[in-house]
Formats: sequence, structure tokens, C-alpha cells
Amino acid sequence: MLQTIVPNQPVIETSRFDLRPLRTSDVGLITLNAGDPRVAMNTAVIPHPLPPGAIEALIARSLSEDRIEDVWAIDGQKSSGSEVMGLISLSRIERSQSEIGYWTSPAFWNAGLASEAVEALVRANPQDCRTIFASAFQDNPASARVLINCGFCYLGDAETFCVARGAKVPTWTYSLKLD
Repeated sequence: MLQTIVPNQPVIETSRFDLRPLRTSDVGLITLNAGDPRVAMNTAVIPHPLPPGAIEALIARSLSEDRIEDVWAIDGQKSSGSEVMGLISLSRIERSQSEIGYWTSPAFWNAGLASEAVEALVRANPQDCRTIFASAFQDNPASARVLINCGFCYLGDAETFCVARGAKVPTWTYSLKLD
């Protein structure tokens, strides 16, 4: 296995999986999973259907030294799982603040995978954040439960544009103070 070294982005280990930087070889599994309409419709930024080159562009951005978002694959090979069970990211906002985003393949829904990935990323705090923000679509209460179970506090209602839906979607907004 070729290990990709991404500056300032560590591999984060859990007992079930590793959060590791993306690799160019991940394109097929990310395309398969992110191309599922159930995944795309629950994220703000994944289009459906996926346009040609979208995942290659995501991987290229995630490997760039001047990136503003760190993206990790949830890699379950250590427990005989898939190489890409989902993705999790931290986007730098400003003043030691970041926004977390995540999705998992429907094959791994309701297995605690997203909660464990969020907990691991928060515990590692690779961007040395003081505050992490997150949001969940109001028609996706499972994603909101992940955030609440990981200690995030509700801030209020908002809305965001969902590329796959082509519409604004009501969201719940959360934050987690790490100081």
C-alpha cells in the first residue's frame, strides 16, 4: 500500500478504522459512495449526478499544500472493512475555528461509524481549533444525533444551499468549544 504524505495532516487511529489523508487511488470508492443519491442529498456540496472529474478535483484539492480544508478517508481495512467507508473534513474558518463535515456510505449507516469518526477527529484536533462548527439538515436527524452525542451544542436554525437538491435546505447549527 502506497502511503500518501500530506503536510500537516496526520493519520488518526481508532480501534475500528483509521482517518487518513486521501490518495489518488481512492477515486473509485469515493465516486461509488458519493455518487449514491442518499449521500449527495444529505450534504451541501456533493452534486448528483457527479460530474466527470469531480472526485479527482476533490482529491487534488485535498493533497494541495495551500488547502483550506483537510479531508480524511474513513479507512476500515484494519478491521476487514472497506478502504473508504466515508469521508470527514475540517475546513479552516478563522481565528482557530473550523467547520467539520462528514458522510458515510449507506452500507455503514447506524453502526456508530460517523460518531466514532467525529469523536476521533475532535480528540486529535489536528488544526488546533478552539471552536468547531457543524450543521445538519433538519430532515437528517441522524446527523444531528452524531453531533449531539459528540458534545456539540445547538446554536440555532439556518439554511444552506444543497447542490444535489438544487435548493436551500433548513439546517440546525452546532458548535463545540475545545478550550
